[in-house]
Amino acid sequence: MAELKNEFRNVLLDSILFLDIETVSQFADYSQLDESTKLLWGKKAQRLIEEGKSVGDIYSKAAIFSEFGKIICISVGYLKLQGQMRTLRIKSFYGDDEKKLLIDFNALVSKYFNTNDHYLCAHNGKEFDFPYIARRTLINGLPIPSCLDTRGLKPWEVKHFDTLELWRFGDYKNYTSLETLTHVFNIPSPKDDITGAQVGEVYWKDKDTKRIATYCQKDVIAIVQLFLRFKNERLIEDNDIVYAEI
Repeated sequence: MAELKNEFRNVLLDSILFLDIETVSQFADYSQLDESTKLLWGKKAQRLIEEGKSVGDIYSKAAIFSEFGKIICISVGYLKLQGQMRTLRIKSFYGDDEKKLLIDFNALVSKYFNTNDHYLCAHNGKEFDFPYIARRTLINGLPIPSCLDTRGLKPWEVKHFDTLELWRFGDYKNYTSLETLTHVFNIPSPKDDITGAQVGEVYWKDKDTKRIATYCQKDVIAIVQLFLRFKNERLIEDNDIVYAEI
């Protein structure tokens, strides 16, 4: 942990790729699963079932498990520094074709953020975003970029920052949401349109992946701003954010 803290204090802001992902269940409805998958989902979902609910009723929760869900959006942000000028560049990879968006995202990280001097950063990324991307990459038959392939590495060899972990200061008793931390630090909330719980409905019913990508980008901006506050750096102004077309 001491090694990570030193890296946090000394890290160059333009060496970090900030990211967030949005995921949904692999199918719109439980009835579309084949019998083998229904059986396996039933085993997985047992601990999630609330009173009066069935494994089918809670199928939307499949989104949080890489074996039963899929990625529909990865949004990224990186800081470009020029003297005292700082620009935050935002880009999203999104759509129905998970394999294509993974190919495009993995190509970006492999080309620009895949050396020992680069880092990835997400909120709860070590528990969710980073392993989810790696697992879905494998499931889609693709090579994992080395910055995401943490198998066999020692903790201090993993070049990942996690704003949830940084906020804990070693206290692992509870989870603090990104929404809560943006409120505490007076950062504009990313939840001003939809929430994570609504992503599945917006995807399967409304077919609005662009709206989901916009929501995901707001999460990335919030993570960047939170990271800057953790380092006692000034926040990025709205007019210093550059968006790739979505």
